[in-house]
Amino acid sequence: MFLDDECTTERLRARSLLSSFSIVMITLAALAVMMLSLITTARAEIADQPGQSGQQLAGLIRPNDVNSGSLLFPSKEPGYYVEAPRLKTDVEIDVTGPVSRVKVTQRFQNPSKGWVEGTYVFPLPDNSAVDTLRMQIGDRFIEGQIKPREEARQIYEDAKAQGRKTALLEQQRPNIFTNQVANIGPGETVVVQIEYQQTVHQSAGQFSLRFPMVVAPRYNPQPIVQSVEFHNGTGFAVQDPVPNREKIEAPVLDPRENAKINPVSLTINLRAGFPLGEVKSSFHEINLTENGEQSRTISLKGDTVPADRDFELTWEAALGKTPSAGLFREVKDGKTYLLAFVTPPSTPDATTQQPKREVVFVIDNSGSMSGPSIEQARASLALAISKLQSDDRFNVIRFDDTMTDYFHGLVAATPNNREKAIAYVNGLDAAGGTEMLPALSDALRNQGPIASGALRQVVFLTDGAIGNEQQLFQEISQNRADARVFTVGIGSAPNTYFMTKAAEVGRGTYTAIGSQDQVAERMGELFAKLENPAMTDIAARFDNAKADDITPNPMPDLYTGEPVVLTAELSDAQPNGKLQISGKTGAQPWRVEMDIAGAAEGKGISQLWARRKIDDIEARAYEIQDQGALDKQVEAVALAHHLVSRVTSLVAVDVTPSRPADQSLGSAKLPQNLPAGWDFGKVFGEGEAPVTAPSGERKASVEPIGAADEQAEADQADVNGAMLPKYGSAKRQAALASQIAAAPTPATAGMIARQATSSVNLPQTATPAERNIMIGLALLLLAAIITVLMMLRRRVFGR
Repeated sequence: MFLDDECTTERLRARSLLSSFSIVMITLAALAVMMLSLITTARAEIADQPGQSGQQLAGLIRPNDVNSGSLLFPSKEPGYYVEAPRLKTDVEIDVTGPVSRVKVTQRFQNPSKGWVEGTYVFPLPDNSAVDTLRMQIGDRFIEGQIKPREEARQIYEDAKAQGRKTALLEQQRPNIFTNQVANIGPGETVVVQIEYQQTVHQSAGQFSLRFPMVVAPRYNPQPIVQSVEFHNGTGFAVQDPVPNREKIEAPVLDPRENAKINPVSLTINLRAGFPLGEVKSSFHEINLTENGEQSRTISLKGDTVPADRDFELTWEAALGKTPSAGLFREVKDGKTYLLAFVTPPSTPDATTQQPKREVVFVIDNSGSMSGPSIEQARASLALAISKLQSDDRFNVIRFDDTMTDYFHGLVAATPNNREKAIAYVNGLDAAGGTEMLPALSDALRNQGPIASGALRQVVFLTDGAIGNEQQLFQEISQNRADARVFTVGIGSAPNTYFMTKAAEVGRGTYTAIGSQDQVAERMGELFAKLENPAMTDIAARFDNAKADDITPNPMPDLYTGEPVVLTAELSDAQPNGKLQISGKTGAQPWRVEMDIAGAAEGKGISQLWARRKIDDIEARAYEIQDQGALDKQVEAVALAHHLVSRVTSLVAVDVTPSRPADQSLGSAKLPQNLPAGWDFGKVFGEGEAPVTAPSGERKASVEPIGAADEQAEADQADVNGAMLPKYGSAKRQAALASQIAAAPTPATAGMIARQATSSVNLPQTATPAERNIMIGLALLLLAAIITVLMMLRRRVFGR
């Protein structure tokens, strides 16, 4: 009986515990339902907010909603991102004699479920004459039209708003362009073709072409904000040395955490016009097919390469077959356009005494020069110093965001001084910003007067990764006096526009070094130019033919192995007579005559003439105060010859709308690879300690208003396989300067400036909150079940 009572008691106890367990489970389930209801309500409230309808968020995603490998960029909606379009580029280059015609096909693929606009910042050669934009939609091709820049922009924006597919090609620098493509549908690919013409480069009997593949990140000096006293109070003036700074910047992927993107295929059909000798690629492995003694077909091994360094092809003539002159013509719209090249005799007058030289070496050791670039620069400079003669004088200036004169002014190139300078150069490391202007100014202004009978030369070794080119050109133009500026471009993706133009303004020459293997050869060519007299007084004139315009004007000085390359516009469609080119090598005169009637037929020469004509007009920017008149001259030439320029753009628009009116349009800049050999941390500063200037260094930059740059973009994160690309910190000073400039009153501007040091930007989070809540509830429920079961076990079994 007692046993039955015990069993009954235990059954009642177990029933009571099970009832308690049921109550706990029901309570937890109710809590879960309540939490999910709150989440659903919150999401509904967000969707109901103005500007955030379901249709407007259609093209946006959250990090935990995408597959592995997607590239996301912040949108205007907190917590939502735009999935970046993907890009593949195909390049076809046809070389005929001294001219190349290039077709660049860019395939924009939208991997997302929404409609997107993609902006691609990409490089082209600085002497390219861009005349064609073509957009392919299915089997249809839409030809781009040349328009004044602002008109083309308005056409593009109107078409984008109307849901029509449209593409806009703009020049931001002579070697930096942007291609915007709007209304790319979900899963859709839009193909855009760009074509341009350029001349082949010639030097020392070698021919070459360069196709740039990546825009290296630019160091953009801060805008200068100055307080200005007016009769009615204090105001602020903002001067930005970097025009269109936001247009030349693109997100850069950290190669430590991202695979390389933007694959490029490339094919070259080379018809040299003379028997060929060696043909080689400087930096990429290639397939080479011979098609006769004057022709080759070149393609990349492995079909594609990532867009992270320039492609360079060089070729030479067979022994004894190098052409010394060539004349080509094209008849267009009743006019004749000529392209001529002549390699002058390079034997100097034996009686001419070599002048003593004063050489100022300037080396860039900023962060972008880290890795192979600083090694190439150190080796090149050490070799140059070793070649100095004892009666030469020299100095070495190094710069990042500080600068140092190694010697206090020019010193004799004694063996001891050369040895000390080489040891100093070999000890340089790369870090910091690229404040180039103070170092350049120091080299031109602060090295003392030029000695009687001496030749002053400034040799500038850098990758040119800056955005304030015009400021530097102006410094060279105004302060070089009788010095000559020689630039040496270092690394895998140098700023060839800056390097070439700086040498042109400085009446020197440009040398490119892209690998350690090129140091001895390319520096040897530079030494030949530095040690031999320039070819001066170069002039061109026509007998019995009227030349409306000859470019370049004026003719530049040339150096050993460099040809005279000119273009001309003649008013007659059937000109006769001769072209005479003359000059001096040292004190020895020379002259070459060419029969116009014997000129070979060529294509695209009119575009080449127009491109050079625009360059001539732009070069007068330092002399002409009326910028509007200058722009009109450039616009007239560019529109007449269908060329993209600083003031003209190509725009293509489909006639049929494709994006539904209720669908929003996401927008993103396509990311770039970091140039090969660059160090991401050295360039963008993540994890780097501040660099303290040693004694003897001078600060090379102006202190910005407020605190140091803050991290403006989210760090690289890997959230459920979705990559948020880490790229360079945005320059806070540029935004601050814009705010000050736009302030309605001086008092407001002053308040903005004073508050700059105390403002803090809090990052937006992209946490998958719903997933974490559900995981937390599940763990809580599991813990409750385990607890109740343990209690039940103890009550029933007494242990």
